[in-house]
Order: sequence, then C-alpha cells, then structure tokens
Amino acid sequence: MPSRPNKPCSVPGCPNLTQGRYCYAHQQKEQQSKAQRYRYYDEHIRDQKARDFYHSKEWQRVRRAALMRDNHLCQHCLAKQRITPADVVDHIVPVKVEWSLRLSLSNLQSLCNACHNKKTAEDKKRYGEGAG
Repeated sequence: MPSRPNKPCSVPGCPNLTQGRYCYAHQQKEQQSKAQRYRYYDEHIRDQKARDFYHSKEWQRVRRAALMRDNHLCQHCLAKQRITPADVVDHIVPVKVEWSLRLSLSNLQSLCNACHNKKTAEDKKRYGEGAG
C-alpha cells in the first residue's frame, strides 16, 4: 500500500515536508504546545484539590501499581480481545463523586486514550458535567 504524500510543516515559512504536523526540526514545538495546554488546564480549569492530588507521590505510586497490575494494557480493549497499550489510569468511580476511593487500587483501571475519552463522556452523562 503506498504511503501518504508528505505535506508542508505547520510552522509558517518552513519549507520542509513531513508526514506529521511538524517537520523534524520543529518536532519540539508540538510537545511544547501540549505542555502549555496541560499547564493551562491545571492552573485554570482543574480544581486545586484535584490538581494537588494528581501531582502527589501517593497518586504516582498507586498509578504505577495499577499499570503494573494491568500489564500496561487497556482493560476495555482487552475485554474486546484487542491489545492496546494503556496511556491513562482511570478512576472507575470518579474522584469528584467519591473522594474516599481516590487511592483504592480496586477503583482504578488502565485505559488507552480513546477508551478513556468514551468513559469520561459516559461519566459526565451519569454523574453530571462536573464529574470526571
């Protein structure tokens, strides 16, 4: 199957062609803009209590344990007999709904980004817009 043709880099005035959004010379720009978006979300949208929790050593420890338990595989995809690497550790019952379960390993599941987005949308319908 032939590959897609290269397209111009997204940086104005850059003459390089690429398969992705940015050429090799400007690849760090994509990572930088992601970091800026996450930083903005953390500082202005996410509430302070949740932000502090997700930056805590306890959360990092439990998150690593959940990923190891699930072999770094998306549990929703695995149930459908697909093997997909997990990117996110998700709270089955959202933290905003049940704060006391935030560090409970039994309330955590490893998910890929696509499954996490679907689950978050379901949580918003089930628990309301503020959840998840």
